[in-house]
Amino acid sequence: MDLNQYLSMFIDESKEHLQALNDNLLALESSPEDLSIVNIIFRSAHTLKGMSATMGFEDVASLTHEMENVLDLVRNNKLKMDAFIFDCIFKSVDALESMVEDIIQGGTGKADVTDIVVALKSIVTGDYLKAGNAVLAGANEIAAESEGQASVQLDEFQHSIILQSIEAGMQVFYIEVNVRIDCVLKAARAYMVFNVLEQHGEVIKSDPSVEDIEQERFENNFSVFFISNTDKDTLEKQVSNVSEIDKAVVTVLTKEKLEELLQPLVIEQPEIAAASQVLEVVQVAVVDAKKPAAAVVANVPVANRTIRVDIERLDALMNLFSELLIDRSRLEQLASEIKKNDLTETVEHMSRVSSDLQNIVLKLRMVPIDTVFNRFPRMIRDVAKTLDKKVDLVITGADTELDRTVVDEIGDPLVHLLRNAVDHGVEPTIDRIAAGKPETGSIFLRAFHSGNHVFIEIEEDGRGINKDGVLKAAIKKGVVTPEEALKLSDQEVYLLLFASGFSTADKISDISGRGVGLDVVKTKIESLGGRVQVDSTFGKGTKFSVQLPLTLSIISAMLIRVGDEKYAIPLSSIVETSAITAEQIHMIHSNRMVKFRKNVIPLVPLSKVFDIPNKLNSKESESETQIVVIRKGEKLAALIVDEFIGQQEIVLKSLGKYFTNLFAISGATILGDGQVALIIDTNALIK
Repeated sequence: MDLNQYLSMFIDESKEHLQALNDNLLALESSPEDLSIVNIIFRSAHTLKGMSATMGFEDVASLTHEMENVLDLVRNNKLKMDAFIFDCIFKSVDALESMVEDIIQGGTGKADVTDIVVALKSIVTGDYLKAGNAVLAGANEIAAESEGQASVQLDEFQHSIILQSIEAGMQVFYIEVNVRIDCVLKAARAYMVFNVLEQHGEVIKSDPSVEDIEQERFENNFSVFFISNTDKDTLEKQVSNVSEIDKAVVTVLTKEKLEELLQPLVIEQPEIAAASQVLEVVQVAVVDAKKPAAAVVANVPVANRTIRVDIERLDALMNLFSELLIDRSRLEQLASEIKKNDLTETVEHMSRVSSDLQNIVLKLRMVPIDTVFNRFPRMIRDVAKTLDKKVDLVITGADTELDRTVVDEIGDPLVHLLRNAVDHGVEPTIDRIAAGKPETGSIFLRAFHSGNHVFIEIEEDGRGINKDGVLKAAIKKGVVTPEEALKLSDQEVYLLLFASGFSTADKISDISGRGVGLDVVKTKIESLGGRVQVDSTFGKGTKFSVQLPLTLSIISAMLIRVGDEKYAIPLSSIVETSAITAEQIHMIHSNRMVKFRKNVIPLVPLSKVFDIPNKLNSKESESETQIVVIRKGEKLAALIVDEFIGQQEIVLKSLGKYFTNLFAISGATILGDGQVALIIDTNALIK
């Protein structure tokens, strides 16, 4: 069977399970006694193991199997989590991520993880306890001694049923089933065994329990007490014939055989009995032959009502719909000129349908930025531990949606900024206490929409940026001259950190460098059509603010005219439109301002911003002036325009590589009459 067709699905699901492992391990580290979290981690590891084995990635499957062994002891109260175990499992997850990444790059997923495997095995055997860990040492020894003995226990009711059946002359069997070691779907094979048994009699007891078997919570063997009229040889042959069953040993039970079988389970020593209570919780139930099949069906999860779609297909769909939208605009204009009722009604209906289709198409490409943010808690934990610092990461706005293409690209710049915040922003614990700050530093990661953009802020309450130190280093490295340095504002000084090769550090850190690599961050963000700003207060902290365009192909916009030029302003940036008189305009410090809802906001004449020649019909020369009030966060401004053309759905087109870094222009669109209108980036107009 060709498994290559399933590789994409394997990669996507592996990433999801690895992320789930990281998230739940962090949660478990905060609540190490919560076994429900351990069970979730175990299931993720188990699923990843099965997927990897099916695809033939044996190294991945082997490592997850060793993780399973440790987690199984924890969830069965045979072991308690401690720092050593957490570190081993975190390192295992890191190794698995590297192996999956190798598979993504076309490799085989093989890696030398001997050290990690040895560490995990030492946890299972209890050898790591000799290094100073004091976790149930005696209990582990008891568990090791009892290994290989029968682990089945019968409650009084089950014991009574079996004895009465023997006395009534019925055939009672104890069946031990061994599944092949290389079997991938053990639960399915076990179900087939139960299916064979139900045709010939009644299962009284299974070990492990039916629930554990369904969830593959067993090694490579299980056993059942079974009542049947079938002879031993026939039963043994039929069970052994099940695919991937290594062997089935059937023992006919008499009263003596039954007591002999259960004898090893009689615990006489009080200390062993006490340890047994700590180590093992046995789930007992009376199960008839039909229950295993019914239980398997009942536990089948509801089908996941989602499908995975290649991003290239979404791009193709978006491009086709963009062309359709341009044609729709043209039809609307023609219908208004021809003024035929049938044509007008048809075009209006098409407009409504295409608007609904547009909303669906746009939502298909939008994903929560949480898909990037969810890997940061683990990263912050590791970096803080390496630097021996205490850091809390507070995430808000993770449900903010962004175009998939931007989400895929923004991860690396944010990683660098966050590592930089831990390394150079947050002070060591001793320094924080000396400065009167809490010993645990805080890093705030926020995301929010503003107009047609998404803002991501990384703010920490650390030492802040030393402006004088930055200037001194910039002058020394020749980034600026002493004369230029005197004229720089605080914001401009902070932006020097993004100069190529610039650094204020005395020695380069292997974690990050404030300045080392920040030029790469800036380049990457700008390549996405975004920009980055820095605010800092020395001694109190620093905030990096990243502005990114949604980069949607289709947006709702207000078309306006300035002079002979047409422009589009994204509706998401507009607060309202209005007309004001000359008496309402005030001059404050040589700047024109207007009163708007108890606030005084600046007036921005677009004709001057874009150097458009004044025309005789310009509204600025008339008694009324048309304005568009725009917003960026909490800041407002009013744009002076000549005419409102109307609201329209427009297709955002790039201006190409020859027109880059244009002030306050984010792209262009083609109108229904074939004219080109520039799209205004309102965020650039508000300072």
